[in-house]
Amino acid sequence: MRTLFGTDGIRGVANTYPMTPELALRVGRAVGYLFHREEGRRHKIIIGKDTRISGYVLENALTAGLCSMGVDVFLVAVSPTPTVAHLVRSFNADAGIMISASHNPFTDNGIKLFSRQGYKLPDEMEKRIEELVLGDEIDNIRPTGKDVGKAFRIRDAVGRYIEFVKATLDPGTSFEGLKIAVDCANGAAYKISPMVLEELDAQVVVIGNKPNGLNINDQVGSTHLEAVRQVVLDHGCDLGIAHDGDADRTLFIDSDGNEVDGDQIMAICALHLAERGQLAKNTLVTTVMSNLGLRLAMEDAGIHTVQTQVGDRYVLETMRQHGYNLGGEQSGHVIFLDHNTTGDGILTALQVIQIVQHRGMPLKDLASRCMTRFPQILLNTQVKEKTPLEKMPAVMQAIHTAEHQLGKRGRVLVRYSGTENKARVMVEGENETEIRQLAESIRNEIKAEIGS
Repeated sequence: MRTLFGTDGIRGVANTYPMTPELALRVGRAVGYLFHREEGRRHKIIIGKDTRISGYVLENALTAGLCSMGVDVFLVAVSPTPTVAHLVRSFNADAGIMISASHNPFTDNGIKLFSRQGYKLPDEMEKRIEELVLGDEIDNIRPTGKDVGKAFRIRDAVGRYIEFVKATLDPGTSFEGLKIAVDCANGAAYKISPMVLEELDAQVVVIGNKPNGLNINDQVGSTHLEAVRQVVLDHGCDLGIAHDGDADRTLFIDSDGNEVDGDQIMAICALHLAERGQLAKNTLVTTVMSNLGLRLAMEDAGIHTVQTQVGDRYVLETMRQHGYNLGGEQSGHVIFLDHNTTGDGILTALQVIQIVQHRGMPLKDLASRCMTRFPQILLNTQVKEKTPLEKMPAVMQAIHTAEHQLGKRGRVLVRYSGTENKARVMVEGENETEIRQLAESIRNEIKAEIGS
């Protein structure tokens, strides 16, 4: 069992355990030790961060830990998570670190780790890092003199990444004639996302691009779509894009103000790639949270679907193991493995807009035709502890009652968040009133048992 790492790195309230500078320094030392495996050469690790005020503290602590183990650090400052994944490969670095808590409020922060190939670390490697962080195995390893690491600033990180994502499009692609609203969540995409779209000749209306260290995800971004929806409607935009704090995901708003979620994005892209003969093994990888309507739409189109547990890392592991090239989550994490090694919100936006251009069809029409969504209710509740569900009889009874009532007409999924102290209840079925009542019944039992 890992105690520090959740489904997406280490995460918590900044400046309290485990997100303290003291622990970040030890993480830096552990990562430096783990990836410093070849004698006779300088090792280098990339560090990026989002716009949270606590990023400075953690960046400096991680840098100190890495340099103390004889590793050179390349700092890219504020950059999206997928930028770090790309730069690890571009610089032939030994590993990458992203300081971000994604869609969480500014008071939180996190540490995500990438291998030299740009992939998130497997569970067993994260467990090894925990052993080094929490133990004393490397406490006496102290390089001195010329063997101490150095830190450098990468000045052209933004330009490198922009050219990379533009190169994923067909040659000569232009978004001229499109008016696009972009919500950068006052996060890591605040410069890059509008810049890419403008370089592709789109007319861009931008919000959430004035970070101050405290306003990341604050009533903006992919968890607050009402902001970009209003911009789309007020400015007559063809579509709207909303990123999260570290820009590894994106959601859309069509010209009528309707949300286009990750399931619809995957359906649009899967159908387009399959038609071109570019969908590897004619398969789309999703998680158990994806809407039943997505699987049925893919079946109708002759496309296979494979489901994983929740977490883009598990989607990616399945894709790599079996040679698939498209997968993602309902939340907007979409992985185009032919192009990048992690969910990439900017790349996803460009791919979808290119399909809009190719089809000569508004996003609202593409989204409505690609699949029919079953009503789905998702309720969250704060919990004081993550007691195994099977140890709470009243909760299990509520779940069994809902499953029996829905039969084959729906499904129930109850799980704990991997990054927050929350329980998530998802119920899907044909009747929205019915599934809401069932979801609330389960949530109420969870609240009674372990609600905070």
